[in-house]
Amino acid sequence: MTRSPDWQTDDGAIRLYCGDCLDILPTLTGVNAVVTDPPYGVGFKYESHDDTPIGYEDWCGRWFALCKLVSDGPIAISCGISNLNSWPQADWVLCWHKPAAMGRCPVGFNNWEPVLIYGKTRAGQVVDVFRACITPDDSVSGHPCPKPLGWGECVVNRVSAAADVVCDPFMGSGTTGVAAVRLGRSFIGIERERKYFDIAVKRITEELSRLRLFEPPPVIVQREMFAEEVT
Repeated sequence: MTRSPDWQTDDGAIRLYCGDCLDILPTLTGVNAVVTDPPYGVGFKYESHDDTPIGYEDWCGRWFALCKLVSDGPIAISCGISNLNSWPQADWVLCWHKPAAMGRCPVGFNNWEPVLIYGKTRAGQVVDVFRACITPDDSVSGHPCPKPLGWGECVVNRVSAAADVVCDPFMGSGTTGVAAVRLGRSFIGIERERKYFDIAVKRITEELSRLRLFEPPPVIVQREMFAEEVT
């Protein structure tokens, strides 16, 4: 069973699905890398997702197993410091340095976050520390915890190669998608909340328009929500 994207460009380079990644991931093919920032199970106020620690590890294990089946390349997961011990041992850990962040931690203030790397990256030799500031961004208004675009660009650039297909099963406000477009990657995004999905579509559309300012605009294909095709 396959499902058509809810939004895509005419060339299929960008495909976005509004639905649960547990349902959509098994239908995907051709993924070269996964870059994602899932809920942390720490009580963020999402539209409908219950961000509770109860059952969190089991839930993560289910979608992580699907990512490993779907992707023929690396998986990069922003897991949060508090969840480091909940994940299988990673092949490596990237350090996101976020200067001037004001999050509290047992030693005072938290200025970094881990990104777990599973599998061999496709970008060659890279530095495992990157700097991305948290700055105001009106384009992500309406999402409770968006990652900055600098985060998306740095991670996508470190794990994937030019023309790779990058997948984000927790697309949220579309940061990974905008980064992928900017870096010349194809992108598959999955987001279950329609409100966040619409934010992502708007941001990715604007990025495509910016990059194709002197080219014919892309043809956008939109289908009725939640309809499925069987092949």
